[in-house]
Amino acid sequence: MPVAGELVTGLKCRLCGKLYPKEALNFCTDDFGPLEVAYDYEAVGRTFTRESIASRPKNMWRYHELLPIDGEPTVGKHVGCTPLIRADRLAKALGVAELYIKNDAVNHPSLSFKDRVVAVALSKAVELGFQTVGCASTGNLAGSVAANAAAAGLDAYVLIPDGLEQGKILGATIYGAKVIAIEGNYDHVNRLCSQIAFRYGWGFVNVNLRPFYAEGSKTMGFEIAEDLGWRAPEHVVAPMAGGSLIGKLHKAFHELDRLGLMNGPVRTKMFGAQAAGCNPISNTVKTGANKVKPVRNPDTIAKSLAIGDPADGFFASKLIRDTGGWSEDVDDEAIVEAMQLLAETEGVWAETAGGVTVAVARKLIEQGKIDRDGSTVLCITGNGLKTQEALADRLARPVVIKPTMEAFDALVESYGAFAEVGAIAAGA
Repeated sequence: MPVAGELVTGLKCRLCGKLYPKEALNFCTDDFGPLEVAYDYEAVGRTFTRESIASRPKNMWRYHELLPIDGEPTVGKHVGCTPLIRADRLAKALGVAELYIKNDAVNHPSLSFKDRVVAVALSKAVELGFQTVGCASTGNLAGSVAANAAAAGLDAYVLIPDGLEQGKILGATIYGAKVIAIEGNYDHVNRLCSQIAFRYGWGFVNVNLRPFYAEGSKTMGFEIAEDLGWRAPEHVVAPMAGGSLIGKLHKAFHELDRLGLMNGPVRTKMFGAQAAGCNPISNTVKTGANKVKPVRNPDTIAKSLAIGDPADGFFASKLIRDTGGWSEDVDDEAIVEAMQLLAETEGVWAETAGGVTVAVARKLIEQGKIDRDGSTVLCITGNGLKTQEALADRLARPVVIKPTMEAFDALVESYGAFAEVGAIAAGA
């Protein structure tokens, strides 16, 4: 593997363009603009080809030239290359021709797309000499940091809002991380983590390591393009919490295009999905505002998306407009209905954020914002096992019957399938 560090020119301010060294810093000291990783694309192109990628193991590190670590990864070596599913049954239900599910609900090891960003952030943390790492999380990031830190032998502090789903709390605690619930919402947690990172000098993946961390999301976009035969879909619908994912998916398609790997031009329209109870980015897009208005008290079952003051909200809303996309939000009832629809049509049990993505896609299709004849990818970012509370009181309990054929026959007849079963048994 070439030394990726030689391909990274530094950290660049997204507002003024000032270049900084590759260090644990997430904002420009001149204008407080966010930093992102900058690459020497000419150097990247010497080894980053379709042929070289195809020869590599099926994990996210097959795209290592466009990831900001020096040398071999030390954390999350098995992350990525999740299925891109041709979702014909869901497509029929939604009334579109070509639909795909990018299913990061089965990512390794913690069943969410956050394993991608954490693999990069913690590999970088090891390179920079951090022994203690942490995060502010609405759930999925907590589990991923805890799991990957355990595997890497790092101490982990995971801070979450009080009242998070039990599955996500257990999914972080089981790995031995120090899980701390904070009174308030995510924005309170995030501010505290910024103070902790500064005072203790620890590596917080979405604070001082954020520029490196965010780059991991691009691998979802790289995989989508590769699995589609090195082409970009016409539409992508992605859930938005902090707003970073949608931007990195777009960046991924355009990096591949810049390096000459894509078949045809990249004209992907980006669509953002939020819950009605926490819709700062969606509201910005729909009202045409130039500034994101924070949601002070998020109220939605989609807790993983409940970030009222999104760090990348401005950039996400601008990107959506610039690509000709749109953003929508949906209520809790629509979220649950969409979770069930995805499960019943494609056998994919997504968490509440997945319900948001499917429900918003349906809304956008009905509004005519998404072309029914175009190719569309829906990004499913977490597993439904983590948010069982959302369905606990909405699904039917199992029917209890006596252990006899008479009881079963009566039940089948009540389901209206008795005639069909009888015909099959008779060999009709």
